[in-house]
Amino acid sequence: MAVSKRFAEAKKAVDSSKLYEIKEAFELATSLSKTKFDETLELHLKLGVDGRNADQQVRGVVVLPNGTGKTVRVLVIARGDKADEAEKAGADFVGGEEIVARIQKENWLDFDVCITTPDMMSVIGKIAKILGPKGLMPNPKSGTITTNVAKAISDVKKGKVEYRLDKFNNIHVSIGKVSFGVQKLIENYETLMNAIVKAKPASAKGQYIKNISICTSMGPGIKLNARN
Repeated sequence: MAVSKRFAEAKKAVDSSKLYEIKEAFELATSLSKTKFDETLELHLKLGVDGRNADQQVRGVVVLPNGTGKTVRVLVIARGDKADEAEKAGADFVGGEEIVARIQKENWLDFDVCITTPDMMSVIGKIAKILGPKGLMPNPKSGTITTNVAKAISDVKKGKVEYRLDKFNNIHVSIGKVSFGVQKLIENYETLMNAIVKAKPASAKGQYIKNISICTSMGPGIKLNARN
C-alpha cells in the first residue's frame, strides 16, 4: 500500500525498536503533525487478557480532564420530564417514539452519542440492529442508559470517552487534539491509563498491559514503555 511522502518522512523520525518515555513520545508525536487540520491523538493498547471470557472483559468510561476536542452531537430518547431535562441540559436532539421511527424509516444517524432512560428500552429495542453496528446503542456500562439524563449529557459534552476491548484484546481511544499541547495530552493519557489499570480483571494473570503506542490521525505509531 502506497504511503504519502509526509508519512514516510515522519516514520523516519521514529525509532521503531525504541520504547519511548511518555513526555518524549508525546513531544515527538505532536512535532510530526504537519497537516492543515488539527489531528487527533490516538492511544492504542494490547492487553494480556482473553476477552472471550466474560470475567476478563475490560470496559468502562472516563471523563478526560481536558476533553476530546471534538464537538459531540447528543441524542436523548426520553419522554415527559426527562425529555424536558435533556433539552435544558443541552442535548442536540430530543424525542421519543417519533425519533425511533425516523431512525427506522430514514436510517437517520446524525448524532454521535445516544442516551436514553430505562423505561424507553423496549422502544429502543426496535432500532438495536441499526444502532448496534454503529456503536451507538445505549448501554448502562457506558452511562448512556440512566435516569440522570442531565449528568450524562454533561459528561459527554465535557469529554467522556469509552474504552473497551476489540476481538483482538486491543483498546483504541482518541485522547485529544494536537493543538492541546503536550501537557494537556499527557494529562488526558494519564487519566485514561489510570482507569484502564484499575479495570484489570481479577482473573487476569501475567502481564496486563502488553504494549502501548500513540499516533496522530495521519502519523506513525510511537511505542511507549508499558506499565502494569
